[in-house]
Amino acid sequence: MEQIFNKAQGFIYKNARPLDLARWQYHFEGGSKDAVLKSLSYYQNEDGGFGNALEPDSWNPNSSPIQTWVATEILREIDITDNLNSIIKGILGYLESGQNFGGKLWYNSIKSNNDFPHAPWWHTESDTCHNIFNFTANDYNPTACLAGFIIRFSDKKSELYNLGCRIAQEAVEQLMSDESQNDMYTLLCYIRLMEYIVEASATEIIDLVSLINRLQTQVKNCITTDTKEWEISYICKPSQFFNTNGSIFYPDNEEIAEYECEYIIKAQLEDGSWDIPWRWNEYPDEWAISRNWWKSNGIIINMLYLRGFGKI
Repeated sequence: MEQIFNKAQGFIYKNARPLDLARWQYHFEGGSKDAVLKSLSYYQNEDGGFGNALEPDSWNPNSSPIQTWVATEILREIDITDNLNSIIKGILGYLESGQNFGGKLWYNSIKSNNDFPHAPWWHTESDTCHNIFNFTANDYNPTACLAGFIIRFSDKKSELYNLGCRIAQEAVEQLMSDESQNDMYTLLCYIRLMEYIVEASATEIIDLVSLINRLQTQVKNCITTDTKEWEISYICKPSQFFNTNGSIFYPDNEEIAEYECEYIIKAQLEDGSWDIPWRWNEYPDEWAISRNWWKSNGIIINMLYLRGFGKI
């Protein structure tokens, strides 16, 4: 395992952007949260939202809900829970402004993406609430997570908090009434909504037990259990949803979750990274850069998974 770690570390130091280097150092080298926050802050715009290729597949400098969602995931990753944190306050301001919001959902994709290098799935002819992976109208990616973020961090006496609660209730109602399987990205946003609600001690706004039961069923159904597909297709692995055996989703997926540890170990490339199972069709120069950003992110995710399962 030492060799796997060292190779991963080498790739990070040679290729990662400062944000991902700071994340690596925080998780594995005793680095500080402040260093991560400082690097993250450079992606935040004056309106409080995030852009500037924080999501490496979209080089749009303008704030967007998806790129802001990525910021919330990094804050969560390093356990930032202070609602007075300036980055959190900025995000709440962006969400409260109504920018990129259609009254029910935050837009999954925004038209200004087209003006900058981007992956084809972020191209859109209009601001839209469709999920670009399955093109389902009224999709709650990233809205469910952003609503949870509001519930977790905003003032419970504010109109913004009331908005978050209303959206959360609508999101859960749709999840419970629709028997179709959500894609892995939307499903993760629902998981975050559930987690934020629990952390905010706001479980009275939803039926938590029913939500957890539905999420457990959908997670199990979403994970690709045919491991032959893992090497040739863009599939869903347990690490999309959890990275420790203490997760509520682990018992139903124990065998495949343990297998992912083996897969991570055997699939590491010689340069210390793991392959990225997608490509851009255009902007080859920018894609070459984004690919290494994605690889650095993937290294952090894989190493945290191995650590969470006691492998390193």
